[in-house]
Amino acid sequence: MKPTLAETNRALVLEAFDTLFNKRDYARAETLWSPEYIQHSAHIGPGRDGLLDLTKALPTTLRYENAVAAAEGDYVILHGRFSGHGLPRNWIVADIVLVKDGLLVEHWDVIQDEATHLESKSGRPMFGTAFAPEPAQ
Repeated sequence: MKPTLAETNRALVLEAFDTLFNKRDYARAETLWSPEYIQHSAHIGPGRDGLLDLTKALPTTLRYENAVAAAEGDYVILHGRFSGHGLPRNWIVADIVLVKDGLLVEHWDVIQDEATHLESKSGRPMFGTAFAPEPAQ
């Protein structure tokens, strides 16, 4: 059975994030993000070059872990964790990606520092089943 458009786009976005953030394969990443890529994130420069330049400037310890990937038509929403970026806290991120013709063409995100057990009013972790370690004082 042929995958739906949503299933195909979901797999594409997960591959793109792994390719860029974990494998650091910039040549392959350029084939996954549109040359006319539109960036809405306040943390990333404009276009595909802004995204690639940011990633190249981050430590090689950067990692992306995905917890949830949902797709409907041309839109894919990811819930993930970025770690190893050189900041004191991991980032828990909701990414929204628009896919057209097999390319990532537009992106929005919501980024939040990962809370520790002591900070969590709900008593539940923001990502997965375990809390982030308490930051060093």
